[in-house]
Amino acid sequence: MQVKLAITLSVFLLAFLALIYVIYRQIRQNNEEYNRIVLSQRQASYDSRTIPFRRGNIMDRNGTLLATSQKVYNLILDPKLILSGKEQRYLDATVRALEEYFQYDAVEIRTLLTEKSGKSYLKYRKELGYDEKAGFEQYQKDKNREYYRAGSKERIRGVWFEEEYKRNYPYGSLASSIIGFANGDGTQGNGGVEQFYNSTLIGTNGREYGYLDADTKLQSVIKEAADGNNIVTTINYNIQSSVEKYLNEWQKNDIGSKVAAVIVMDPKTAEVLAMASTNQYDLNDPRALDPAVYTDAVLLELGKKEAVGVYRREHPEQPAITEEQAAGYYTRDELLSYGQQVAWNQIWRNVAVSDTYEPGSTAKPFTIAGALEEGAITPKTTFECKGYIELNDGMHTWRIRCNNREGHGVLDAEHAIMRSCNVYMMQTAFLEGAENFIKYQHIFGFGEKTGIDLPAEADTSELIYNADSIGRTALATNSFGQNFNVTMIQMAAAYCSILNGGSYYRPHVVKQIQNAQGNVIEDIKPELLRVTASKETCAFLREAMFQTVESGTGKLGQIKGYHVGGKTGTAQKLPRAAKNYLVSFAGFAPIEDPQLLVYVIVDTPNLEGEAQASASFATKLEQKIMNEALQFLNVTPQGDTDPEDSINKNLSAQQEGIVQESRSTQTAENGDTAESAAGIGDGEALESSVPETGEPETDERISDGEESGLPDAVPGEDESSVSTDRE
Repeated sequence: MQVKLAITLSVFLLAFLALIYVIYRQIRQNNEEYNRIVLSQRQASYDSRTIPFRRGNIMDRNGTLLATSQKVYNLILDPKLILSGKEQRYLDATVRALEEYFQYDAVEIRTLLTEKSGKSYLKYRKELGYDEKAGFEQYQKDKNREYYRAGSKERIRGVWFEEEYKRNYPYGSLASSIIGFANGDGTQGNGGVEQFYNSTLIGTNGREYGYLDADTKLQSVIKEAADGNNIVTTINYNIQSSVEKYLNEWQKNDIGSKVAAVIVMDPKTAEVLAMASTNQYDLNDPRALDPAVYTDAVLLELGKKEAVGVYRREHPEQPAITEEQAAGYYTRDELLSYGQQVAWNQIWRNVAVSDTYEPGSTAKPFTIAGALEEGAITPKTTFECKGYIELNDGMHTWRIRCNNREGHGVLDAEHAIMRSCNVYMMQTAFLEGAENFIKYQHIFGFGEKTGIDLPAEADTSELIYNADSIGRTALATNSFGQNFNVTMIQMAAAYCSILNGGSYYRPHVVKQIQNAQGNVIEDIKPELLRVTASKETCAFLREAMFQTVESGTGKLGQIKGYHVGGKTGTAQKLPRAAKNYLVSFAGFAPIEDPQLLVYVIVDTPNLEGEAQASASFATKLEQKIMNEALQFLNVTPQGDTDPEDSINKNLSAQQEGIVQESRSTQTAENGDTAESAAGIGDGEALESSVPETGEPETDERISDGEESGLPDAVPGEDESSVSTDRE
């Protein structure tokens, strides 16, 4: 019995050993293949991944975030891994989890996984927040633990999250024309600081490389991303907000206009404190168009105009088509698409930098400045204004009128600015001469790019005359700001030079560059380009513009408690027969030591004809903005202020510690009357320098009635109607 038992045990033992041997051989033979499969799966998942850089922040001058980049997560599916589980144990569990947690469509997911079954990377959802990511990862962990404890082979597999950054603009449309916007991956800016300083804001992606060492353990090497640099702009958040508030009130609750725009600058440094227009858009959704403004009908009209140009570019050898014919060459959807692109360019366009216009009377201080510098006139030089000047070039007789059709009477230089007299400016330009007049246009920056650190600055070099091409008629009209074009930033920079005593600084919107850790790597210092006028000339002009606000055409710009100066402007647009106007006001304060320039234009108010031609529209806007800006900057008033005009005490005013001394008593120096051979009086007493009858002029406006007499062209356009006679 014992022998039989021993034999039986021996047989079982041998069989067991034989089985072990067979298994051992099988494992040994297939070990390489098993390793290859396992390692290939691990390598597929962990080979490498991109570590995205973070685009730099854009801040206002006090550190308020205007643009930032937030980390978001893309939900990635691995169809190959999800479908690899036997009996769909990964597929069912994973699809169910995505459906339950995110409420995603289970049918859609299954279809996509089947269609992309050979792929290991499928971006299913973009820009999830951290809470969504962390929540799902915890949900997945808990569910897989439940499956394990229940003895189920089901698992949630093949779902992971990819990091990237999303550009965010906390204040939506605020400062849209200055900031611009970045594309989806943060590598390219469009417009504003985002575009001009793109190379500063972008960084370099990092990478994590996965590999298996000799012991088949997963190892990784990480090359960290280099984040972009931060930019501190010159913008003051509070002033920018104030500017946009009043622009929107004007456009939506008041008369409104084709467009209105504002620049606020520090005259001492040419730093732009605010810049905006009524063309605003949401930086977080820059392609969203207001359906109330851009209806399909409007987009179709825009699209037809654009289609004419598109056809000309695509078929240069073919005859041009008209807007009416465009519908026969392009589908409705194509025309709508063209119209949409035009609309985007309209709302993205920075009016203050890219648009040109005839400035009107706000150019008069520069006419006086050049003549004073050249000795062509003195502050006491007088001319008589009878309401017009007649010029004849042998072909045309031009009766070029003053804004006051009845005439201003006898004026000196200060009162000519106060009353905004065209005749005085024309006589001044004739004495100065074409060559000197053009020289000072360039000295003050007209016809030149300012070099502001924003993209798409307009080139006006062909939109002003040169000394050889300007005739007597064009010289006359140029003297009061007609028949040549400027940009807002040119005008603002030129005014800053007068206000600071003659130093022309390059206007700029960036103050400082910091690295990703917030350490300063570059301070942007004011860049002096040239001297425009003497301190004496600048002081005279500041005083004249102060008197303009005290008792001249800019009286609506007064602010109780502050000494404000400024100059009104009313420019008739082309074509003259349409009687459309662009009105403006350049204001500054305080007169003793100017801390602020506020320049406003209102292009084509929503009124008919010469009802548009009132500078008060711009002056009232400027007054509201200036009043708040002075308080935001904590500029000490020179007298008692109006409590009703105080800004909301709950606003987080970001004081910059600008303090002013009180203004001394104003005095006027008058000399005796003397006549010149040209019929020009030097030193006419101020009492007789203004009309003795009639209402005082407190606004620059053009009355209904006779035509202005302005030629219907500017340089670079059809000049057939402009005199080209030489002096």
